Amino acid sequence: MKTTTPWLVSFLLGLVWLGFGCGTSSSEKATRAVYDRSRVIANPLNLNYRFQDGAPAQTFIAEERPCREAADPVLEYFKGKYYLFASKSGGYWSSEDMVDWHYIPCRSISVIDEYAPTIVVYKDSLYFMASGGLPRRIFRTADPERDCWEEIDTRFEYPGTDPAFFLDDDGRMYIYWGCSTTDPIVGVEVDPSNGFKALSTPDTLIRHHFEQYGWEMPDSGRKANKQGFNEGPCMLKYNGKYYLQYASPGTEFRIYSDGVYVSDRPLGPFTYVESNPFVIKPGGFIAGSGHGHTFKDKYGNYWHVATMKISVRHMFERRLGLFPVYIEAGDLYAHTVFTDYPFSIPDGPVDFARDDRWTGWNLLSYGKKVEASSALEGFGPTLANDEQVETWWSARTGDPGEWWQVDLGHPMRIEAIQVNFADKDFTLTPQNSYVSYAYRIDRSEDGQTWQTLVDRSENQEDMPHELIVLDTAVHTRYLRITNLRGLDGKFSMSGFRVFGNGLGDKADRVDKLTAIRDPEDGRHIRLNWEAVPDATGYILRWGITPDRMNSAMMVYENGYESRIFNRDSEYYFSVDTFNENGVTPGKKVVRVGQK
Repeated sequence: MKTTTPWLVSFLLGLVWLGFGCGTSSSEKATRAVYDRSRVIANPLNLNYRFQDGAPAQTFIAEERPCREAADPVLEYFKGKYYLFASKSGGYWSSEDMVDWHYIPCRSISVIDEYAPTIVVYKDSLYFMASGGLPRRIFRTADPERDCWEEIDTRFEYPGTDPAFFLDDDGRMYIYWGCSTTDPIVGVEVDPSNGFKALSTPDTLIRHHFEQYGWEMPDSGRKANKQGFNEGPCMLKYNGKYYLQYASPGTEFRIYSDGVYVSDRPLGPFTYVESNPFVIKPGGFIAGSGHGHTFKDKYGNYWHVATMKISVRHMFERRLGLFPVYIEAGDLYAHTVFTDYPFSIPDGPVDFARDDRWTGWNLLSYGKKVEASSALEGFGPTLANDEQVETWWSARTGDPGEWWQVDLGHPMRIEAIQVNFADKDFTLTPQNSYVSYAYRIDRSEDGQTWQTLVDRSENQEDMPHELIVLDTAVHTRYLRITNLRGLDGKFSMSGFRVFGNGLGDKADRVDKLTAIRDPEDGRHIRLNWEAVPDATGYILRWGITPDRMNSAMMVYENGYESRIFNRDSEYYFSVDTFNENGVTPGKKVVRVGQK
């Protein structure tokens, strides 16, 4: 593993303390860029996720069913539009700008509902394949805006789960696959002009190493010292290097992440990247960033679209998220912390290493006083602003007139509101799957006199995670959402999230930070810091060198303990504070040596 000389450590730590290191991310800039409000989104992506009734091999965790699902996404730019595919979606989505998505139902791909689709642009067509046994089935179209795919004569003779196409810039094609707690990730070169026939036997590329890399272990390793899944491969080529990505430890965990191995050749041998996982999001409103796909937009910017987890009603209750990606010193990194806050999709090339695209709009609604027209037992009003997508408030009915409101405590500047519906007690099926919520959001200065802020009374679209960016900011104290249309189930929300500025002071800095490595298990590190009274929460940053603390997560306690770390790696940590008025970067950096 990497080592650093003492004088260099002191020098680099000095840079971090002065605010020059990459550990001080773009979210810490004194002034942030002003982004085009029409291009602001937030995770999870606001798509018409389809309800599922559950396959025989799947069991529902909770009694209530069904629930929505989309996962294992893949996204490519083709003929002027982006095309997004995901498991169990009955179709796919297209977009000109990655902001607004149009759903295209698909019947011409007979295996459209199989898990883990993959697509590739080859010559003048888009090709599709999904998980499955033999015979393998591959479809193509030159016009994905229409449901007019044709099946080709396929000669690819290997069954497999979680396949991934990769077209090299020399015209050679490869297929990778793997989804197992025991079997490796494999790959093989294929001939697309001959039905994708394999040109050799598959090569073993990535094996399991949970004893060494803690993030490959389920549940952060706290309860089970065992191997998780290695799955969902994806290949990216950059500056002559091949970055083979994979997910672990499992889709139902908040630590579900994507890591990467690197090689000079598309079939290896591959070397583990010590800064893994390169995209990780265990904290915040919605967590998870695994089984994803890294792609380039039309401006040359890199992105990662990935699976985000709910996993309450069913292990496979999931959503999709989008994350900016950058390459620094040959390593992949992704911004995740503020991607479930409003962030902006650029309309040109951007240096994501210096611009994470967060708007700087802070969360104003967390933990504030709330009221509701009614509530089911166990689904109280506070569960709609606890920053956990896994919990939700539910009214007793789905009748018009059910309402929920929040008191921000004093007038604040409101820029955007994200409404996350929970679909409590819905009985929809994949064949009859979509919901158009109709509602109104009112605002008030005193909780007595109300004025309409958002009117969705005529809405006919399925928008379960709508981010409403106001044309101009407003100042108000109270917000209330009211149901205006009778529902198949209950009026319910996992998150009514208000963004803007609290018009007060930022939190103080964290001054005391300690990090202790388990002497018996180097994957296990315990961090604690002194609680800051005026902080809403904290952003824990880490990396294997002090100048690249590019991994980060949001936490609400004054500590974090996990076995997600590499057993033999040296780490550096710092902690920022945040509240409804902004982020205060931490200056103290703590080193944790090798075991």
